[in-house]
Amino acid sequence: MEQRLSWVPKEVDVSKPSAARVYDYFLGGSYNFAVDRAFAQQLLAVAPTMPMVCRQNRSFLRRAVQHILGHGVRQFLDIGSGLPTTGNVHEIAQAAYPDARVVYVDNEPVAVAHSELMLKDNDSAIILHADVRDPESILNAPETRSLIDFDQPVALLMVALLHFVPDVDQPAEFMARYRDVLAPGSFLALSQGTEERQPPQVHAVRDLYNQRANRVTTRTSAEITSFLGDFDIVEPGLVFTPEWRPESPSDVPDEPELAGFYAIVGRKP
Repeated sequence: MEQRLSWVPKEVDVSKPSAARVYDYFLGGSYNFAVDRAFAQQLLAVAPTMPMVCRQNRSFLRRAVQHILGHGVRQFLDIGSGLPTTGNVHEIAQAAYPDARVVYVDNEPVAVAHSELMLKDNDSAIILHADVRDPESILNAPETRSLIDFDQPVALLMVALLHFVPDVDQPAEFMARYRDVLAPGSFLALSQGTEERQPPQVHAVRDLYNQRANRVTTRTSAEITSFLGDFDIVEPGLVFTPEWRPESPSDVPDEPELAGFYAIVGRKP
């Protein structure tokens, strides 16, 4: 068995793959185990575009954060933040505005453990071990309240998260709770896997995930848009990740739908 690193919590089962660690692997990160890399190879066998899908999603996150910063928002709540691969929200935000504050949230113990190490000297960024399906545990946590002032605009980020939440967990209801607590001028940015306009291998990817703990629920454009409620949708609306405010036309591939994830950003009126 692969040697357990000193920072990995004892309760983590390193014999089973994790969606967060597989994502880290596809982004070129080093916070993954042999079991994650083996599962990643299974995914690559049916969908060689997986690294591109992850890179495009990561690029969307960066552009969304930069757009939100441009509207004066300096506090971020990033739920489902995953492992701290290069290009995290606090790195983007604090490089431009050192006073920016970030609360990361994840339910993956390895992501939390390593984020704690990475953020130990950063007074304006913390990680909270919690689950998106329990809004109160996140919104009312002392860690959250220490950095986030919900009377002021907040950027709520849920990037590549909601496809790991099945409909039985009532995402529409907890999303309404998150939207309600945000002040006017707040933003909600999310990306979500879909089967619309996708090649047949998307079904094989879904089936591989569904054979493991991180089951996937893909959604339609209408279902994803509904998560933003009555927020004003930021142009260009719901599009595939490389199409959301690209820095250059050349950054958009000929078949942007192969990025697999829809992206959308809304602002609370």
